[in-house]
Amino acid sequence: MTDPTRTSVELRHLRCFLAVAEEGSVTRAAARLRITQPAASRTLAALEDELGTRLVDRSTHHLRLTAAGHAFRDKAAVAVAAFEDALDAGRSVHRPLRLGHAWSAAGPDTTPLLRRWRETHPDVPLELLRIDDRTAGLARGAVDAALLRGPADNITPGLVTELLHTEARVAAVPADSALAARARLDLADLTDRTIALNTVSGTTTADLWPADARPTAMITVANTDDWLAAIAASRAVGVTTTATADLHPHPGVAYVPLPDAPRVPVLLARRDGPPSHPALPDLCALVREVTGRGRYPRGSA
Repeated sequence: MTDPTRTSVELRHLRCFLAVAEEGSVTRAAARLRITQPAASRTLAALEDELGTRLVDRSTHHLRLTAAGHAFRDKAAVAVAAFEDALDAGRSVHRPLRLGHAWSAAGPDTTPLLRRWRETHPDVPLELLRIDDRTAGLARGAVDAALLRGPADNITPGLVTELLHTEARVAAVPADSALAARARLDLADLTDRTIALNTVSGTTTADLWPADARPTAMITVANTDDWLAAIAASRAVGVTTTATADLHPHPGVAYVPLPDAPRVPVLLARRDGPPSHPALPDLCALVREVTGRGRYPRGSA
């Protein structure tokens, strides 16, 4: 017999938990969900009580997911995405097609992609959405497809990815620094500098350097704008891909080739199962065509 005193898990519990996991803060999650911070805390606590396990470690200065929280996040994301798909089934013909990215979209191919879509599909608006999380909103159903950077094995379960090409890495340094005047840099040139890391959607970690030559000073940011600001202010240097230089020029930041750093895979991702929008197969085909997949290599992963 079901215990009438138990709280059943509802979609709002999953949405709240995913917002907390993505924002790293109950306060920011509450603002995103347009509820109060106490309401978000109660919703998260009710979910943990129902599951009988702690999902979030609140004992540290920065909120962190527990091992159970990491495991549950992927399952919750799949469940919310499935719910969004069910709702979209009856209205997808009438809504825009949504393509997500965490940063840099399709690099220099972004404008050609958007223009080609408008020419070939004038009746289906294409929205390019920048969403700062590791799947650019795809796992939680905010977009229909996404352009992602990084290894495919780091992608949330329930998503299907395909490699489009790879991008070379560059160093991002203050424009008035001595490093900015160099024709090229090596990873070793950055080890004595403070490194800015985008821990939400970035591809750079300390593991990029050999174990015996890793930078010891790092600062973390949550998005590309904060990353650029930190570098322009001479607080740090960074490592990114050539697409960032194309789409995010900044008067205070210089991009210098970093040829000894491994290239970054660029992936086209969608949720597994039937297309969430009738025009999604056409968009995937156009992305492959415009980015040059199958025509010429841009490097090897």
